[in-house]
Amino acid sequence: MTLYGFFFYLISAVVIGATAIAITRRNLVHAVVYLIVSYFGTAMLFYLFGAPLLAALEIIIYAGAIMVLFLFVVMMIRVESSEEVMFPLSQWLPAAIFGLIYLAAAVAMIVETPGTEVSLRMLSATPRQFALYVFEHHWFSIEVISILLLLALIGALRLGTGKGASLAGGRAGSISTPSEAASAAVEEEI
Repeated sequence: MTLYGFFFYLISAVVIGATAIAITRRNLVHAVVYLIVSYFGTAMLFYLFGAPLLAALEIIIYAGAIMVLFLFVVMMIRVESSEEVMFPLSQWLPAAIFGLIYLAAAVAMIVETPGTEVSLRMLSATPRQFALYVFEHHWFSIEVISILLLLALIGALRLGTGKGASLAGGRAGSISTPSEAASAAVEEEI
């Protein structure tokens, strides 16, 4: 086995293990941390395959921005790690059936089309070439995504400031900053 193959299998095992642990954790913060490890491993695999731009985008977008968003959501909804979340069999069974169908389809695709060639021209592109291609051919999609992200930001700010519900038992919208929420919580404890 070459050194390249050794690192490929090692990093792949770390990615699969971290993802499996992230799925099975009850503590959401721990799950997010393991998912970050999985994303960093995926970025290392991209770099190993000769796509440093995709590796950088994986770290910046997924391991950076999206995981920070997940952590904010986890902290805002304040789910206790000791809460037992049990799903009935009526919810597990369809998920298991769809998972098996997906696995069978993936195996069939791998077995039926071995060695197909895929154009990897954009994988070796410079960031400038990639940006020019995206903004020339997919400018409308970029605009739609930016509007969706703006709406998500507005929704998160609205939820975070407590306009929709009371944070400390007062009337709705009476607490507008985190410091006011903290002082109201301390007063409620006293």
